[in-house]
Amino acid sequence: MRTFLLWLLVFVIAPPLALLALVLYPVLWLLLLPFRIVGIAVDGVLKLIWALVTLPARLLGWRG
Repeated sequence: MRTFLLWLLVFVIAPPLALLALVLYPVLWLLLLPFRIVGIAVDGVLKLIWALVTLPARLLGWRG
């Protein structure tokens, strides 16, 4: 809601800038989507490595 109100404020002050932002936002979101997917994959791999590293300690009863 706050983002929408901010956009309305920009639209009142500078309509061409607000319309440009409205058009470019989906394009920017699509361009950044691969980086989000890579980030999720890297996070999963790091969690897997951490689980493998701490496996012996967890088997011995360590709760962390």
